[in-house]
Amino acid sequence: MKTKSWLALVVVIASSLAAAQEIPMFRWENFTTANGLPDNHVFCVLVDGKRIWAGTENGLGLYENGKWRVFRPADGLAHQAVLSLAVDQRTGDLWTGTMGGLSRLSAGRIDTFTQLNSGLSNDIVYGVGVQGDFVWTATAAGASRLNTRTGQWSLYNATNTPMFEIWTYSVSPAEDKVYYAVWGGGVLEYDQKTERWKDYNDPDGETEIVLMKDQGLIHEVTTSVSYVDKILWVATYFGASRYDGRYWHNFLTKDSGLPSNFLNQIKGIDAVRAWFSTDKGLAYYDGANWAVYRPALDTHKPEMLVRDAAGAVKPIAVQTAPAHNYILGVDFQGDDIWVATAKGLSHGIRQKDSLSVAKLFSKEARAKK
Repeated sequence: MKTKSWLALVVVIASSLAAAQEIPMFRWENFTTANGLPDNHVFCVLVDGKRIWAGTENGLGLYENGKWRVFRPADGLAHQAVLSLAVDQRTGDLWTGTMGGLSRLSAGRIDTFTQLNSGLSNDIVYGVGVQGDFVWTATAAGASRLNTRTGQWSLYNATNTPMFEIWTYSVSPAEDKVYYAVWGGGVLEYDQKTERWKDYNDPDGETEIVLMKDQGLIHEVTTSVSYVDKILWVATYFGASRYDGRYWHNFLTKDSGLPSNFLNQIKGIDAVRAWFSTDKGLAYYDGANWAVYRPALDTHKPEMLVRDAAGAVKPIAVQTAPAHNYILGVDFQGDDIWVATAKGLSHGIRQKDSLSVAKLFSKEARAKK
């Protein structure tokens, strides 16, 4: 019986590795103010079925049925600068973190929560996440949790958590754990069952010199967390980390396919694959190989780079690219990807033909012979 179980596990792993060798190809279409986007500086993007929400510097945009609709303070939004978005899959309510409070869009109505009328920690809401009855927020002065069933707020800061910096930048809630990226304070973990907090920090301290690469979190200045399939992915301004509950693995430009160590967001697909939003392009990691999608940094022409597990890099001829190389966030719509950039919103339309890494680099090897 045990032998059969092990064989089944081997088959699953082998299938996953085989699938991981396929790099996704996209045709990119870009949206700017010229075709309805509220503002070209897009902080975040959220896919809600067939609807696409874009949080920008000057309003919240809704793209539906080929048309844009814009929400601003005149419509009831807390602030025109929209920093974060989350949807309650049970109710369809959209939670919007802004520079002036937290807004809920529900059945055509907008309700706003601020420090003055609620238990929100701070009006600058960098991150928001929904899990069950709870809405978790990451603010400039700690974390908050709203129980939507009772209306009760809970505040978390340096007085009741290991948080020694209160500038929380991102939150990723799940049924078992809730993770926070704390600017200058590493990562905070909340255990839903025990209701206890735990912190993870860079063993090198705040130094930018990596003395112990895989001994812990890559850096204290964390910008984003993504918890999926029991795996924690962490973005910082000095590289990225992956944590499986026991071991850390860190990613730097010098030994991975990251185009930059400066990350704005990280989004895990599963325990193996993730997307990295950097200041020098969008990166995809399949557990072994990497791909980078961007306008070239010098010519600004569409560029795609693929790096295999051995570190060999090959450019791929492409006709389109994301709107800009400064990427702030992504979300997925089936096989497609939506990308928030500093100069517009991009839609990556997945092409039927994926790129086989094995074939790509075997051809390269033959060509060199």
